[in-house]
Amino acid sequence: MTQNPLLEVEDLRVRFDTADGIFEAVRGVSFSMGREKLGIVGESGSGKSLTGRSILRLIPAAREVVARKLVFDGIDLQGADEKQLRQIRGKRISLVMQDPKYSLNPVMTIGRQIEEALLTHQRLSRAEARAKALAMLEAVKIRDPERVYRAYPHEISGGMGQRVMIAMMLIPDPDLMIADEPTSALDVTVQLQVLAILDDLVTQRGMGLIFISHDLNLVASFCDRVLVMYGGRIVEQLAAKDLMNAKHPYTQGLLSALPRLDGAPVDLPTLNRDPAWMGETLA
Repeated sequence: MTQNPLLEVEDLRVRFDTADGIFEAVRGVSFSMGREKLGIVGESGSGKSLTGRSILRLIPAAREVVARKLVFDGIDLQGADEKQLRQIRGKRISLVMQDPKYSLNPVMTIGRQIEEALLTHQRLSRAEARAKALAMLEAVKIRDPERVYRAYPHEISGGMGQRVMIAMMLIPDPDLMIADEPTSALDVTVQLQVLAILDDLVTQRGMGLIFISHDLNLVASFCDRVLVMYGGRIVEQLAAKDLMNAKHPYTQGLLSALPRLDGAPVDLPTLNRDPAWMGETLA
C-alpha cells in the first residue's frame, strides 16, 4: 500500500444483539491507506457505512466493535479514551454524512454551526472564527458566503447544504475525511460540482479520503483505489481504473446490472448470489 500508512485496519468486526442472537455485521475487514482517495462500494447492508463509523467508534448500539489493529497515524484508536477521541473526531478525522437535512441543526445559523466545528478544537476570537467560516464557504464554491453564513438550514438547497457540511468538516483541517454517500441525495449536475470541490480540497490539503458509495461508475472515475464489500467482508480490492475489469463474480454482477444509455433497452440481469462469496476475497 503505502510506506507509512495513515490508517491501518486489521480484522475489524462489528457485532449486534438481535432477537435471533448475535449478528456480525462487519466480519474481518482489513485494509490500509495513505493520503489517497479510497472508495468503499457495495449494496445496502454490505457493511460499508458501519466500517466507516467504526473507525471513529461512533456505533453506540453495537454490542462489540473489535479489531486486531485500528491505528490512525500511529494512534491506537481502540485504546484511546473518550478525551483522546474528542481530540481526533472532527479535528483529525472528519465524517460527512449522506443527507444534510439530518446533520445540520435546524435552529442554528449556518455560520454558527461552522464556527462551532472550529471553536471546538481551536482557541479563536469570534471575529477570527467568523472570518475563517466565510473563507471556508468560499472554498466550497458558495457564491454569496455572507448570505449563507446568516441563513438557517431550511433556507438553502440540498446541494448547498452538502457543501456546508463539507465546509464544516474541513474547517478544522483534518488529515482524513470519511464521506458516507455525500452525493447520493443530489442531482447529477450538483453531484459533479460537489465531487470537484472535494477533489480539489483533498488534493490541495494532502488529505486521505474514504469515499463510501453504491455508485460504481462514480467511484471508478473519482477514487484511486476501491474496496468492494459484500456481507460484511471485503471481497475484492483493486485500483479504481481497473474496476470495470473486476474479477470477483459479485463485483462483475454489480457492474452488469448498471443500466446503459448507449444501446437498445435490455432487461438488467439478476445477481445470482453464491454462499461462498461470504468467505472469498480477491486482491
